[in-house]
Amino acid sequence: MIHAGRTVRVRVPATSANLGPGFDAAGLALARYDEVEAEVTGAGLVVEVDGEGAGDVPRDDGHLVVRALHAALGELGERPPGLALRCVNTIPHGRGLGSSAAAIVAGVVLGRALAGVADPAGAGALPLAARLEGHPDNVAACLLGGFTLSFAAGGSVGAVRLVPAEGLAALAVVPPHRVSTHEARRLLPDTVPHADAAANAARAALLAPAVTGRPDLLLAATEDRLHQDYRRPAMPETSALVERLRAAGHPAAVSGAGPAVLVLGTAGELRAAAATAVGMFPAWQALQLSIDLAGAALRDDVTSSRGRGTRFQSEGC
Repeated sequence: MIHAGRTVRVRVPATSANLGPGFDAAGLALARYDEVEAEVTGAGLVVEVDGEGAGDVPRDDGHLVVRALHAALGELGERPPGLALRCVNTIPHGRGLGSSAAAIVAGVVLGRALAGVADPAGAGALPLAARLEGHPDNVAACLLGGFTLSFAAGGSVGAVRLVPAEGLAALAVVPPHRVSTHEARRLLPDTVPHADAAANAARAALLAPAVTGRPDLLLAATEDRLHQDYRRPAMPETSALVERLRAAGHPAAVSGAGPAVLVLGTAGELRAAAATAVGMFPAWQALQLSIDLAGAALRDDVTSSRGRGTRFQSEGC
């Protein structure tokens, strides 16, 4: 039984999914973090939220971290008598940078840690997190860090973690408005032309070598013909920015379901991409972020607080 007074803290990274052609499979962990602390109390539920989403998220059992935490404990036959949850969020909500995956992973890891699981982010965490999220790409990268490729395996899910090439970084260009993941998925067709599917398969096959050691392949490897064009009606500005950046030679793609844009490259290349993006949409944030290699980490294992990245412009949202 979990006793009152037990406290655990976790740090979880932002993520970008798809990276162009790797739809629902590819994920990348980014050095921008949410931190969550869970304390077992004698009774009741208290949820405190600072930062991103503080004015929007529920403060009851509907909070996504609470739901995931209870799901993790439920799998282990545990339930705390009461809970105090404290969240400090820096991952933008509803922008395609994995805020829901971060909340789910935080809850799963916290729940397993409270129950005394030796490796709370290890075996068993990914299938549960993917079931709660509905797809594994973001949660795999959030759990494992680095560059991940996830896949279905015998009714469950698995993931391979790869280390990105040294010096590779990311630029997240974040608009002030949100787009619902449900709305973005609703626009996808039931079928696509065979030629587009074949082209996407070829580009997706290039992602792993491009990200891990052949950055000269990144522009080709991030080209998509499976989902981004179909989502254009929900995010026309995002689509226009992706086109402008790619025309200038920058490996740009819609980040997850959008509307943020992800660009990969070296620090110098990303500065040039940021200048293009800010010139096109001055109200958007342009954040250069390193690649997170640790994934979800209990706070005692974390050596720094929050990674906000280098901001190329003032807050735009």
